[in-house]
Amino acid sequence: MAESVERLQQRVQELERELAQERSRRMPGSGDGGGGRARIEKMSPEVVDSNPYSRLMALKRMGIVSDYEKIRTFAVAIVGVGGVGSVTAEMLTRCGIGKVKTFLFAYHIGNYSLLEYIRFTKAEQKLLIADLSTLTDQGAWSILLLFDYDKVELANMNRLFFQPHQAGLSKVQAAEHTLRNINPDVLFEVHNYNITTVENFQHFMDRISNGGLEEGKPVDLVLSCVDNFEARMTINTACNELGQTWMESGVSENAVSGHIQLIIPGESACFACAPPLVVAANIDENTLKREGVCAASLPTTMGVVAGILVQNVLKFLLNFGTVSFYLGYNAMQDFFPTMSMKPNPQCDDRNCRKQQEEYKKKVAALPKQEVIQEEEEIIHEDNEWGIELVSEVSEEELKNSSGPVPDLPEGITVAYTIPKKQEDSVSELTVEDSGESLEDLMAKMKNM
Repeated sequence: MAESVERLQQRVQELERELAQERSRRMPGSGDGGGGRARIEKMSPEVVDSNPYSRLMALKRMGIVSDYEKIRTFAVAIVGVGGVGSVTAEMLTRCGIGKVKTFLFAYHIGNYSLLEYIRFTKAEQKLLIADLSTLTDQGAWSILLLFDYDKVELANMNRLFFQPHQAGLSKVQAAEHTLRNINPDVLFEVHNYNITTVENFQHFMDRISNGGLEEGKPVDLVLSCVDNFEARMTINTACNELGQTWMESGVSENAVSGHIQLIIPGESACFACAPPLVVAANIDENTLKREGVCAASLPTTMGVVAGILVQNVLKFLLNFGTVSFYLGYNAMQDFFPTMSMKPNPQCDDRNCRKQQEEYKKKVAALPKQEVIQEEEEIIHEDNEWGIELVSEVSEEELKNSSGPVPDLPEGITVAYTIPKKQEDSVSELTVEDSGESLEDLMAKMKNM
C-alpha cells in the first residue's frame, strides 16, 4: 500500500513538472501566445482579418474615444468570478484591458506548484522570484486581477463562460486558462481565497492599494461581482478606508432583475449608507439559506448586467459618454431605472464619514465660478422699420376676461382661468298689440 502511494506521489510530481514546462513554453517571450496567434505588442487600426483590435480601434476613427490604446494603462480588479464576474472578465479581456502579472495564490508560485517551490533551495527560490519580477516589468500594460475562492461545478453550466470539463477547478484557475486562450496578450494576477476572512482581508487591501500598473500604486477600479452581502460589505469597508473607486453589481434571487452602481467614497452613497434589509437588521445570511433550495439563475440576466457593467467601466476609464451612478434592469418590463444617491452623513462606516469630510474640503477649495445672469433680449424695441409690438387687448379687457386663481399647492399653476358671468340687469321692453294679423303685416312690408 505504501509503495502504491509513493508511486502515485512520484507520478503527480512528474505531471506537475510536465505542466510547468508546458506553461513555460506558452509564457510571453517564447513566441507562442498560447491562443493560436503571436502576441501583439501594439494595437493597430489596420483593417485586416488577422487584426483582433481593428474594430476596437475604429472607435477612435468614429469619434467615440480619443485614444483607445489608453485601455492598456489601467489596472482593474474583479472580485467574484461567477455568473456576472466571469462574463465581465471575458469582455474586458476581449477589449484588451488585462496584462502583466499571473500569480495563483495558495496553489502555484509562477509556473511551479507550491510543493515544488518548497523543495527548491533558497538560491533557486530567489532566482525564480527575480525571474517573475522581470516578467512583470515587460512593457507598459494594464493589469486584470481576479479574486474568488469557489470551484466550478456542473450546477454552474446554466450560466455563461465555464464549461463542463472545468468542473472541480478553482474558478480563477479555470477563468485564467480560458481567458488566456481568448487573448494571449493578456496576463492575469489571480487570487484563490475568501476575502471576508481576517487573514485574507489585509492581503486583499494590499493588492488593491499596491497592485496597480506600477507596483506600489493602487488599481484604477474595483468591480464587485460577488453574490452575498458579507463580501460586498468587505469590499465596501476596504474601498472606504483606501478611498478607492469601485463598481458594485448584482442579480436578484428570482433572476429577472439586476443592477450596477458606481461608488466614489465621499461623493456618492457607499454600500453601508443605505444597506439592504438583511444588513440593516443584522441578520446572518447563513440563516436565510435552506437545504435543497437555491436562487434562480438565468444566463440572459447575468449577461445583460455584465454588459452594462463593462460598458460603464469603459466609459469611466476612457472618458466618453455618461457613467451611471446607479442603473437597474427589470427583465419583466424591460425597464432600466437610473438614479444617484448622496452619501449618508450618519453612515455606520466611519471611513465613509471621513471620506465625506475630505470631499467637502476638496469641493470648498475649488475656485468658485461666477454666475452671470444674462438679460433677456427685447425683440423689436428699436428697429429701422419702426415696427412696434403692442397688445390688441387692454389691461382692463384682459382683467375682465380672467377669473379668480384657485388656491393650489406650491408648484402647481393653471393654464387659464374662467371669468365670472356678468349678471347685468337688462330693461324689459314691452310692445303693444296692434291687433293686426300676420297677413296684414306681410302686405305692409311688401308695399314698403
